[in-house]
Formats: sequence, structure tokens, C-alpha cells
Amino acid sequence: MSDELDQTISSRLREADQRYTAGRRALVAALTTAGRPLTAAEVVGAGGLAQSSAYRNLAVLETCGVVLRVAGTDEFARFELAEDLTDHHHHHLICTGCGQVTDFTVSDDLERSLESAMETVASSTGFAPDHHRLDLLGRCPSCQAAGDRSEDPA
Repeated sequence: MSDELDQTISSRLREADQRYTAGRRALVAALTTAGRPLTAAEVVGAGGLAQSSAYRNLAVLETCGVVLRVAGTDEFARFELAEDLTDHHHHHLICTGCGQVTDFTVSDDLERSLESAMETVASSTGFAPDHHRLDLLGRCPSCQAAGDRSEDPA
């Protein structure tokens, strides 16, 4: 984790009268190295904190704009660092079978096309967007393979 990231997170927490504790650092480190949004249980396992402490700290980090909650198709929310902290604009593939959430990026040309389409929608509806995210819902390769196997006659 970079010193600049730590300083930014510490500043956001201070603005909310919160401290950047060792536990919160551990959660941020777990999310930084994961490479994908994690369930709270995965964050607990990776962060090495007690479950109740991890949940409280995730709530604080989310409130302070450090962590973003990503809604999936199952009952488990996923968490990732806020995009403005990562300098990595991305979107999500969300599996409707197992609930897995995976990050993906698109080419600069496609991103500009998405932005243009969203600007058109915004101007025609009077909506003032702050940013966008794209979630594709479908089945991951594992769930597709499992579904294909269940359809095969035995």
C-alpha cells in the first residue's frame, strides 16, 4: 500500500473524527490486495480481525468514503476500495448463480462511448450524474459448466 493512499484514507477518517487504526489498515490492505470485491466474511478472513470488529470497521470505512459496497445477486454484499482511491475505473461482472463479483475494464474507446450515452440520458432527463458504473449480470464460467452438466442426461 502506498503512503499516499494511507494519507488520503487517514485524512478522510479524521474528517469524520475517526482514526486509521491497525484494524482498519488491515481491512484496507485486504481489499487492496484482493483484486476483486470481497464479501464481509472474506474480508474478516483476510484482515485477521474478529467478525464484529471487522463489520464495525467496514461500516466506518464505507461511511467515510473509503470503501464501496457492491450489491450482488445473493444476500452477501461485497466490498472494495472506493474507485477514486484506486485510480482504476472498472465495472463488475455479477454471477446470478453463485454471486461472485469480478472486476473488468473496457477499452478507452468503449468507455468514451458509455460516457457519451450516459450524458445523452442525463441531458434528456435532467439528471446530474456524478459518475457511472456498469454491472453485467449473468453466469460465470463455473456456473455455466455446472448448469451444462446438470442438463446432460446421465
